[in-house]
Amino acid sequence: MTPAARVQAAIELLDAILAAARESGAAADALIARYFKTRRYAGSKDRRAVRDLVYRAIRRAGEPPESGRTAMLGLAGDQPDLLTLFDGSAHGPAPPRADEQAAPAAIAPAWLLDRLDPLVGPDERAILLDRAPLDLRANRLKGTRDAALAALPDAAPTPHAPLGLRLPEAMRVEESAAWREGQIEVQDEGSQLVCLACEARPGERVVDLCAGAGGKTLALAAEMANQGAIIAADSDRGRLQRLPQRAQRAGATIIESRLIDPGQEAETLADLAWQGDLVLVDAPCSGSGTWRRNPETRWRATPERLEGLVELQARLLDIAAGLLKPGGRLVYAVCSLLAEEGRGQAAALTGRSSLVPEEIAISAGRAAGSGLLLTPGHDGTDGFFVARWRRPC
Repeated sequence: MTPAARVQAAIELLDAILAAARESGAAADALIARYFKTRRYAGSKDRRAVRDLVYRAIRRAGEPPESGRTAMLGLAGDQPDLLTLFDGSAHGPAPPRADEQAAPAAIAPAWLLDRLDPLVGPDERAILLDRAPLDLRANRLKGTRDAALAALPDAAPTPHAPLGLRLPEAMRVEESAAWREGQIEVQDEGSQLVCLACEARPGERVVDLCAGAGGKTLALAAEMANQGAIIAADSDRGRLQRLPQRAQRAGATIIESRLIDPGQEAETLADLAWQGDLVLVDAPCSGSGTWRRNPETRWRATPERLEGLVELQARLLDIAAGLLKPGGRLVYAVCSLLAEEGRGQAAALTGRSSLVPEEIAISAGRAAGSGLLLTPGHDGTDGFFVARWRRPC
């Protein structure tokens, strides 16, 4: 591909990513992979260059741009050498028109910035779009962090999570012997700290109410020394189906997967009422804490979608509260930096229930209402809000 053709490919991909954002379609990574699957003529250098252009344009444009072309013109406005590639060549983009608008640079849509937690001040906002490192978790069921570090010479210990490893750049972890043997799992340090906030213990009955593909489920199983029982529930069949294979590789045998119908969570989990020692609600959210990894999620957000998510979070918390036995713990987590999904949601649950808020003993984060807020700027992790309650005996 010529340099101009790479720019045109990036424009086409940005158009597809914008359409998917409007329609709640596939993520940018999936769209990029699909695009190149049908364009075998693109070499590895071409794919890397196009991907880099796409993500640089996405990170720069906080507001959803009018089109992929306006997004790329915005990026080219900052980089004159890129603008010269709008040359009208056979496979390149047409030259800019005199009256053609370019997408403005911004951190995020203004309405979203207004809803960030007060702890995320202007000095922290640019960091929300930095490239994220690759974090791993050493699996207690298969070895130690020291052993994992020895197997991955480029890795370093994470500063907060005792089992965390950090690689400066993305690598094909799945090709390593440590991954194949179950010694490591890909998991951001913030997510690892959320699991530590649960204080899961051997022999407990645990419900992971929004388990997804099971990243936190596996961490909890390791903290429990593979003793007890974990019910991993989710409404996404595709994601949940990935858990059994992951659990087998990790040596976790105490996990039961349970598919639940959206809107019928309480009925599906009725047999667990008042039985849980621990219920984790890693709730669906805006994803504003993961803009470093998924910057296009800013384009997906709307006030209406956020309102729906906040309502869903509250409903899931109420369902989770009904699963706790006396003395049981409820942990709520979202990979969000928005106040209404974090401290606001926690305050509302405390106000409408008999649950008692508890302090969380992890070595990172700042107090945000009755919970803790982890941020890329302060803690070097993805953004997470986490809070914990106990049902009185």
